[in-house]
Formats: sequence, structure tokens, C-alpha cells
Amino acid sequence: MAWITDKTAKHQLDKEASQVQKEDLQSLLERQKAIEDKVKNSGKLKRFGTDIHLMFSLIRDYWRGDYRAIPWKSIAAIAGALLYVMNPLDLIPDLIFGFGLLDDAGVVALCLKLVESDLHKYAAWKDLNET
Repeated sequence: MAWITDKTAKHQLDKEASQVQKEDLQSLLERQKAIEDKVKNSGKLKRFGTDIHLMFSLIRDYWRGDYRAIPWKSIAAIAGALLYVMNPLDLIPDLIFGFGLLDDAGVVALCLKLVESDLHKYAAWKDLNET
């Protein structure tokens, strides 16, 4: 991922996250299947499939009001990363064979790095509440 530096990914993630409003979460949840299908069918993003599924679960529980032990900044970063993945005309258009999803993978990887502890806390909470 030499073309996509952490600085570039951070800029893109910050840009997307700053535009996320609470109302956007519902429309993002409605696009979950499309985003997960894109991830599943992509070599570059496929390794993030489980994490992205967990991100959607977190957003859904936040949206419903079931889980609020997370700062809005983390929710916005997760939503921003997922919206970025959905955008086919982002920094490197997805249509460019072999390179189009490098930026998507970079943004998702950086987001995971930034919200890792929040995701771990949520996963533990979810595990406790499902048993």
C-alpha cells in the first residue's frame, strides 16, 4: 500500500467522519449488504470482512440506543470509513483494476487502528449480552 500513506488515509477518514451526522447512520445501515458484498468480493478488502461486520453491529446497537459506551468521534470514524468504502469515485476510483481498492483498504485499516479499543470493548459487551 505504498501509494496510500497513513497521512493520506487519515486525511480521507477525517474528511468523511467530519461530515457524518447521526441521521446518516440509518442510511448507512440500509447499505450494509451492499458494502459487505463489496468487501467479500474484493481481494484487498476481504481480510477486513469480520471487522466490518462488527462495525455494522456496533453502529446498529448505537443507532437503537442499546450501546452508548463509545465516543461519537469513534462512531463517526467507523461510519466515515464505511461510507468511504461505498463511494466508487473516491481518492482512487474503484474501477481502476488492481489499484482501485487500495485507498479503501487503507482507510479501513487506519479506522480499525484508531477505534481498536472501542471495538474490543463493544465486542466484549456484545458477547456478555448474547450469553
